[in-house]
Amino acid sequence: MPEFTPTEVQNLKSVYEKADQGHVFTYFDSLSQPDQKALFGQLQKIDPVRVHKLRDLALNPPTEEAQTVLEPLPESATASIYDSKPEDIQRWYDLGLELIGKGEVAVVLLAGGQGTRLGSKAPKGAFNIKLPSHKSLFQIQAERILKIQKLAAARASDPTKAVIPWFIMTSGPTRGPTEKFFKKEKLDELSAEENANRAKGEPYFGLDPKNVTIFEQGVLPCITNDGKFMLASKAKLAVAPDGNGGLYKALQDEGVLEKMRPTIKHVHAYCVDNCLARVADPIFIGFAAEKKVKIATKVVRKRDAKESVGLILQKNGKPDVVEYSEVDDATCQAVDPKQPSILKFRAANIVNHYYSFEYLDSMGDAVNSLPPHVARKKIPFFDTEKGEAVDPKTPNGIKLEQFVFDNFKWLNLNEFACFEVKREEEFSPLKNADPAQKADGSFEKEPEDSPTTSRRHIKEQGRRWVEAVGATVKNGDADGGLEVSPLTSYGGEGLEGFKGQTIEKATI
Repeated sequence: MPEFTPTEVQNLKSVYEKADQGHVFTYFDSLSQPDQKALFGQLQKIDPVRVHKLRDLALNPPTEEAQTVLEPLPESATASIYDSKPEDIQRWYDLGLELIGKGEVAVVLLAGGQGTRLGSKAPKGAFNIKLPSHKSLFQIQAERILKIQKLAAARASDPTKAVIPWFIMTSGPTRGPTEKFFKKEKLDELSAEENANRAKGEPYFGLDPKNVTIFEQGVLPCITNDGKFMLASKAKLAVAPDGNGGLYKALQDEGVLEKMRPTIKHVHAYCVDNCLARVADPIFIGFAAEKKVKIATKVVRKRDAKESVGLILQKNGKPDVVEYSEVDDATCQAVDPKQPSILKFRAANIVNHYYSFEYLDSMGDAVNSLPPHVARKKIPFFDTEKGEAVDPKTPNGIKLEQFVFDNFKWLNLNEFACFEVKREEEFSPLKNADPAQKADGSFEKEPEDSPTTSRRHIKEQGRRWVEAVGATVKNGDADGGLEVSPLTSYGGEGLEGFKGQTIEKATI
């Protein structure tokens, strides 16, 4: 925490008073020196003028065109794994591996969430979905990086350059536990059994620690309905993470762009809760790099017209994400005139993006213009007028958050691309705890986006991969599945040695 002088305190106080937020200093002079230092450090990181502008933008968003025109993205900006030519897919794969082999690809992981809805206080990436291997989401993803580095190095003219730096964006509550988790230190948030399982492997899951950077997204103050910043206590501002859209500002503020600058030209960003995420996917990177776009996004095909997902499309001639609630039934149910068996608007957003480094580096002050969204919440706070803590029973303020895809609309259609992948191969989010179980072990209702579905999808994928090369799985698994370690195969490659075999193990 930075040291400070009375002059610096007065200067900062003046900044807040000019923004009509001077009340945050109400108790400053009566605090202990450590508490003063902590509050000063917290307030110093926040620009109250910027926050005021964000609040105003959120509550008074720009008026959109009266006539909203929604259309699928043009064919020139899209490709699909379903109908791309094999030679195109191979070319993208080769190009992606070449770029990885040159050391030009970095990965950014959005990992700010805790496993609260899963019944865990640990970072969501530390969650054990009870695979046969007991691997956490963090370990699965680290091993995918190790494997794709190895595949790229085998083709590279200089194998030592085939390194993918991994930048992990945490939130305030998850940063410390995430750092401990990667170092193999004990986590109080985990059970003794889980800590024992983790302790068996290497720190950083075998990755070189110097290639793993854990950084923290920003926060924004919680704000009363009449615009005042809220105190959590006499010595602490009430704040909330600024949403996954805080990525862009955090890349600047935390020095990540500077770390990337010497070698990185291509960046893959994805969410920690997707157990099937192909980290640094060479096909996706090759596709986006060949098109020379600023941003590309992966999508999966919408299951049906009623699935509640955001859609990637063009809105008034710009790439955009439109939430399910904003689309009428007729639009949801419209079919593709060229393929009447599938929906016209089917590109479901899975928050899995490619960025050119050049684009991220050029954003500059535009990160402050990303439109915020308002969430009205019950926010515990310290009332400076009454001098007491208050636990409200109804929503009493707002939290502001930014979405990582709200800058898509800043691009022209020729600067953006969309790549459709198979849901069963690449998307299985972990959002919910498993439902309650009956006496016979079955669930009271079908699990959805839960540890059971994540585990099942990994094992079903493994079975498909080995059956594709002529192997048979007979391991007694309840799901009929097989866990294939990322160190064995990144995407189904390299399994020919199992041809003709009957696999009785739970994992290979």
